[in-house]
Amino acid sequence: MVSRTLTMNATSPSLNHRLGLGSVVAVRGSVVDVRFENKLPAIHNILHAGEDDSIVIEVLSHRDAQHVRGIALTPTQGLARAMKVTDTGGPLKAPVGNAILSRMFDVFGNAIDREPALDDVEWRSVHRDPPALSRRSTKSEIFETGIKVIDVLVPLERGGKAGLFGGAGVGKTVLLTEMIHNMIGHQEGVSIFCGIGERCREGEELYREMKEAGVLKDMVMIFGQMNEPPGARFRVGHAALTMAEYFRDDEHRDVLLLVDNIFRFIQAGMEVSGLMGRMPSRLGYQPTMGTELSSLEERIANTDTGAITSIQAVYVPADDFTDPAAVHTFGHLSASIVLSRKRASEGLFPAIDPLQSSSKMATPGIVGDRHYKLAQEIRRTLAQYAELKDIIAMLGLEQLSPDDRNVVGRARRLERFLTQPFFTTEQFTGMKGKLVSLEDALEGCERILNDEFKDHPESALYMIGAIGEVKIKRQHKPEGEHDES
Repeated sequence: MVSRTLTMNATSPSLNHRLGLGSVVAVRGSVVDVRFENKLPAIHNILHAGEDDSIVIEVLSHRDAQHVRGIALTPTQGLARAMKVTDTGGPLKAPVGNAILSRMFDVFGNAIDREPALDDVEWRSVHRDPPALSRRSTKSEIFETGIKVIDVLVPLERGGKAGLFGGAGVGKTVLLTEMIHNMIGHQEGVSIFCGIGERCREGEELYREMKEAGVLKDMVMIFGQMNEPPGARFRVGHAALTMAEYFRDDEHRDVLLLVDNIFRFIQAGMEVSGLMGRMPSRLGYQPTMGTELSSLEERIANTDTGAITSIQAVYVPADDFTDPAAVHTFGHLSASIVLSRKRASEGLFPAIDPLQSSSKMATPGIVGDRHYKLAQEIRRTLAQYAELKDIIAMLGLEQLSPDDRNVVGRARRLERFLTQPFFTTEQFTGMKGKLVSLEDALEGCERILNDEFKDHPESALYMIGAIGEVKIKRQHKPEGEHDES
């Protein structure tokens, strides 16, 4: 790492004076107070301490004319009072360039994939300003994913931000990995996977799967694992964005940035804020949550040179969508994909709730009249079915009027048609993954709403790709199998 090389060479008195030498005054967990006799390091500067300069500290506040308080980005075992601290003279840096493709990094830019260390890469500060408004593109374009329910009901924006909202275990990570599979094959861009507070098991599995799928050559992976100090987890998102900005601004390529999980970024900020002694805000969140989230999200943009399209998993604490973390994140998104535990329990995967999910792209001026009207009709049908569920539960389907029974039939067939087998779950389900074009998805929904499949069993529409597969599925239906009521 460049900053470490600087520190190792800090032997001459003139260099020591220039970089600044200090000593540890207090250590409280990850919070370290350092005294400097001459010049105080700037906010966000990186300090090195401990044997072999292995402990990395980021300056977060100036306490007085001679003391700074920082947060350690590495474990502080072995750090003691009066130990020497060196100011590197600059902030945390991330490696950028084509050499980082197909590699996996930690927050410091160290390769963690057991491959040779990087040579001849440029290092850039992780603290960068968002692109100016004059450079931003004002054109709205749709970003196709190949997943029916998303492309039809929650179209994503090229250069926009989409959130995957859901509690634990409803399929956020599976949906993210499926999008990597689908998009790398169709976009001539770069994918960057940023794991904030990830389990090491998930990182290892994702790396292996991407390698086996042959898509690693256009991917960069960066992880701040959940066992790392909060300072490292808090900065890993900024490091990932610095890499993404290089490909957008210097290489003029489109970038798909996948963040799993943005709630862990807020959570790491909350831990840092608490450690620094700031008064907590509502529900214990940090008072600076809105500013910290904005500083990250505003850097994701569509410019005149390329676009960073971001898909972010958002853990919702206790499935409570009024939680401040969920509310603040909603404001930055052009599309919100809400995952439903109830749909997951019914086996309707991807478990996306079509009535709670929304997209700012779903307007006639962007998606066109046909797509817009079809999406509205699908939502209306599903909403009517949701209202009728209580009556069906109490009185039975037979007590409904013929019109209402038709609505229920259409809605149930739509729900099953909007399921889809994923490439990333083939080994678990035994079903081959399907990629469905927007035109095929729209055609299927249109034909279901026109009652073309009224005489087909609902199961014939479950876990298929395009609507043309229904007849094939029915031809292979075992004898004696009864239709669903």
